[in-house]
Amino acid sequence: MPERDLLVLSEEPLNAETKLGERTGTITPAGRHYVRTHFPVPHAPGAIAVDGAVGRPMSITFDEIRSLPVKTLAVTLECAGNGRRFLEPKVPGEQWGLGAVGTAEWTGAPLRALLERVAPDSKAVEVLFRGADEGVPKDLGRRIAYERSLPVAEAMSADVLVAHLMNGGPIPPEHGGPLRLVVPGWYGMASVKWLSRITVLEEPFVGFYQTDRYVLDRSPLRAIAPRAILTHPQDGTRHERAIWIAGFAWSGAAPITRVDLSTDGGESWDKLPDAYLEDSPRYAWRHFRFEHLLTKRSAVQHWSLAVRATDALGNTQPVQAKWNALGYANNAIRTVRVEVLG
Repeated sequence: MPERDLLVLSEEPLNAETKLGERTGTITPAGRHYVRTHFPVPHAPGAIAVDGAVGRPMSITFDEIRSLPVKTLAVTLECAGNGRRFLEPKVPGEQWGLGAVGTAEWTGAPLRALLERVAPDSKAVEVLFRGADEGVPKDLGRRIAYERSLPVAEAMSADVLVAHLMNGGPIPPEHGGPLRLVVPGWYGMASVKWLSRITVLEEPFVGFYQTDRYVLDRSPLRAIAPRAILTHPQDGTRHERAIWIAGFAWSGAAPITRVDLSTDGGESWDKLPDAYLEDSPRYAWRHFRFEHLLTKRSAVQHWSLAVRATDALGNTQPVQAKWNALGYANNAIRTVRVEVLG
């Protein structure tokens, strides 16, 4: 396991946040990248079984997968429960702040290359992925494996990976190594870790983590909702008249095209100039930095800073959270309160 520098919510199973701050980089090292696990880390199998509605079911070894042509993508992964801690009234589940997110470079074979080898049936509608991790969810009362499915069209897209490298090195066990799925643009629950089986289905999957958990408005969660966060300044800090802000913005549905700034907690907004938004790969968060934010010369002022992301499809962050019983997809803006000396 790489040297760990995380905000740990639970040790067994391990659930821990990325520490978001001034030193947060565009690429998150494995030891600083958030970790979400439902059950204890398993012993990964030596091969992946691929079966179901296919013409040529087979078992594919890790070495065979590693021998396939590879693709590397910088991908921001975010837990669907990120921001759950801020909902009122409180909801069950891991009480994530804003750090259940991280961006790594994932390298692996496109899933499509594996599926083409087994010849999926034309009647197939979904592809099911099973992890080697198993346990008893407290609300279910029986032992299951972690499983999640994708529509066939999504599974056959060019950018879904069966990954074996994270930031150029073997994927650490807590991040799903040696082989895991990476579904860019979707909440992290879709990127099944410790892959052990892939099954092509002619009917939609109705397992626990597909129809009972990771569901919002009766539909399985998919694309990551837009979000912007401030990594500088930190809440409760004091600053001189000229200060600077920095942070990241991301969205699963489309690239980020705009970040707005508020100094009054969301009452009014100003667009950050495009020059302060760094370019980024399609599925990676976009860094921004704005310097010389000036205050009026006066006594001490109290600012409530907030940033708001908008993507190319017009999706944007709400000012107020939309409450739901399991606390998913809470991408409402968060304010950072600072004291500024005029």
